[in-house]
Amino acid sequence: MVTILLFAQLQEDVGQNRLELELEQTTVTKLKETLQEKFNLTQLGQVMTAINEEYALNDDLVNPGDTVAFIPPVSGG
Repeated sequence: MVTILLFAQLQEDVGQNRLELELEQTTVTKLKETLQEKFNLTQLGQVMTAINEEYALNDDLVNPGDTVAFIPPVSGG
């Protein structure tokens, strides 16, 4: 089981701030593709990713038991 935390627009698009998915080991890229297909989240290409509270790259591995956070870009002024 992988816990996925969603913030800002991603949370609004899915309608919840947390997902639990039954997944085997995968990469961040594959996880993003899965979420894009399942929830039509087209903006995942521009988000920051963290695995267990540490920033991650698209090639990093996601393992069962991990918590993955997707953090959209923030603008301000």
